[in-house]
Amino acid sequence: MPHFLVFLGTIRNSTPPAPARLGLRVARTCVQLLEADGASVELIDPLEIEFGAVFKPHFAYAKAKVPETLETLADKIEAADGYIMVSPEYNHSMSPVLAHLLNHFGSSLYAFKPSAIVTYSAGQWGGVRAAVAMRTFLAELGCLPVSAMIHVPKAQEALDEDGRFREDPDRWASYFGRALGQLGWWAEAAARHREIQDPREVSPAFQRAPEQRNAPASE
Repeated sequence: MPHFLVFLGTIRNSTPPAPARLGLRVARTCVQLLEADGASVELIDPLEIEFGAVFKPHFAYAKAKVPETLETLADKIEAADGYIMVSPEYNHSMSPVLAHLLNHFGSSLYAFKPSAIVTYSAGQWGGVRAAVAMRTFLAELGCLPVSAMIHVPKAQEALDEDGRFREDPDRWASYFGRALGQLGWWAEAAARHREIQDPREVSPAFQRAPEQRNAPASE
């Protein structure tokens, strides 16, 4: 049974705009559909995580001094088989909250696993421009996004507060299912291959300095 994390990219819990936390509906829809397909799923809500006022990523702490909140979430990221990234659109790009959340952890925790991009809006575009930027971001983390994406325009009309489709549930489920189905396929394939070969042997994680990424210097 695959295990997925659904990352919610919003903390705005007030109005306007209304309704508040529209993305939570979209995230709940993803959880329900994945669970109905037999997966184990956990929703990661940034409102429930205390990061502190100053940005300091998990890998920047001495091992014995990592905050429990970060260590717990790092373990969850490493243990998951894939990720669903739920984001609104800010200035034609992904949610700064989602980027802030994901940037707390090194790419080695996400790498060699698939991800799915899910965007939404209260208007007609469904966050599609944010999705374009998210492809590059997720590729750099190493959790390559599947080709199918999910965009939910006028999400307040499409979904109720519990994440259930208001109308045409079969069509909506089929639409979500294309991307989530790809995610499940790749997650299973990657999990099986990790049992055969440790990906860290193929591509070791950079753990000392950024210079590890550099090409050899010419003499």
